[in-house]
Amino acid sequence: MKQLEEKLGYQFQNPSLLRHALCHSSFANEHKCGGSASNERLEFLGDSVLGMITAEHLFRTQRAVGEGDLTRTRAALVCEGSLFDVAKTLDLGAHLHLGKGEEAGGGRNRPSILADAVEAIFAAVYLDGGLEAVRSIITRLIIERGVVEAVRRDYKTALQELVQRKPNQELCYVLVDESGPDHNKTFTAALKLNGEEIGRGTGRTKKEAEQAAAQAAFALLEKA
Repeated sequence: MKQLEEKLGYQFQNPSLLRHALCHSSFANEHKCGGSASNERLEFLGDSVLGMITAEHLFRTQRAVGEGDLTRTRAALVCEGSLFDVAKTLDLGAHLHLGKGEEAGGGRNRPSILADAVEAIFAAVYLDGGLEAVRSIITRLIIERGVVEAVRRDYKTALQELVQRKPNQELCYVLVDESGPDHNKTFTAALKLNGEEIGRGTGRTKKEAEQAAAQAAFALLEKA
């Protein structure tokens, strides 16, 4: 467990909490420990802790983003795939306590099991060291890396944040062309900054065209 603590960047005052977080239900059932000895209850708490910390961070830092985009970004950050990536970073599979059947079935590499264990560990840290301790870990392992990737994919948001570094900047997306049959249209959008075109892009939907225009403009302004 020392190696896991080192990768987490956190040393438990009560190591039994970490052992509990690593105990899969298959192990608890085979050893007649009962459901309360598995990490499922910790997983339940960790899910809420992760969601709250992630939502608060996005609320405070993504001020120009609406509720829908905030919800989608949070979902991407806390999804199974994101947690699975964290588990791989921690080499978490090597530390899990699994039942023989789950072990034989490849449980140490199963994304759902590893993602659940990450949430359980977050809960264990929260119970052991409090909110700030787990916030630090979640920020480092999920938010900092994940938000950067999400912003890279969402060029409209990235561009909005870039131009807001100067006062009185106004972005405007204009649909300049659409072509093709109804079932296979191509849209072209132009992006204007203070009335001057700075990017143009095409896509299968208006949103895709706007994202493409934003990407072109972002590349231009980032070099300026």
